[in-house]
Amino acid sequence: MALILRNCGHRELEQFYSLFEVDFDKKEILPRLGVHKAMLKGDMELLAVTDEESRLDLAYALVGCRSLYGYVWLKYLDVIPFYREKGLGVQAMRLLNKRFADRQGIVAEITDFDPDGEGEALRKQRKFFARFGYEEIESDLRIGGVQDHIMVKPIRGSAEISPIIHRVMLDFYSRVLSPAGLERMVEIRPVK
Repeated sequence: MALILRNCGHRELEQFYSLFEVDFDKKEILPRLGVHKAMLKGDMELLAVTDEESRLDLAYALVGCRSLYGYVWLKYLDVIPFYREKGLGVQAMRLLNKRFADRQGIVAEITDFDPDGEGEALRKQRKFFARFGYEEIESDLRIGGVQDHIMVKPIRGSAEISPIIHRVMLDFYSRVLSPAGLERMVEIRPVK
């Protein structure tokens, strides 16, 4: 199966948005209109991992592709439910890493809304990202009141962006959220 990474438009965002609502906690879902606006400005891209032969979309990623610091923000990455457990997440990550190979790095968020906080899902996600060279950094970012774990894949830049991660994430979020939405959803404190 030959896979490609395809840039999607606004009509496809409408289709994928229902998957966001199923695959992620409602506290971390970006507003639909905000994502549309960010895509219009070129601040975000919705990417689909597509089987080149059948033209079926198998996975998706919502990426903040513009930043003052040269990093890319991997907000959502998931395999469509029918195609899970077939190694497509690995292939999707390889395609994303290749696409953004000219950037300073890729910043990924892992937010665990499990009441226990350090559950199996969080461990699996950390292990998955670490497999591709992502390193967890220190941050005090909270999404929907829950600790957000930041992992960075250095490409041309450094993984050690803890001293500026609050500025990097504020830049990303402010491109998609209104000031009131930013205040409701995101709590960012500088790391000391």
